Amino acid sequence: MAVLSDEAKRMIREMSPAVVGTASKDGTPNLSLKGSFRVLDDEHVAFADIASPQTVANIRENPRVAAIVFDASQRKGCRIWGSAEILTEGDLFNSMKEEFARRGMEVKHVIKVKVERVKML
Repeated sequence: MAVLSDEAKRMIREMSPAVVGTASKDGTPNLSLKGSFRVLDDEHVAFADIASPQTVANIRENPRVAAIVFDASQRKGCRIWGSAEILTEGDLFNSMKEEFARRGMEVKHVIKVKVERVKML
């Protein structure tokens, strides 16, 4: 079990967008920018699916994900690896759906990731 350090949590809060990587069951990779990427607690991050059909399709086939947040000017950031879960109901889903609806965006799913590894850059 990996735990997000205070520094990793700060970077996730301050550096946007995150880049999330997924792969289909045959290994075909996909990268997607996520402006909704956020820390839930010491062991979980989440992001909204607003326009990411390939990301969601890949997670359905293969729940393994990787993400990176990075500040190129400071050459600092962090990488996260974990297992994703697709949410379509519940408090987290409803909260993010309402938040983005106020900005005129429709959340189709929320992806909750159990952090398994973190590497600071």
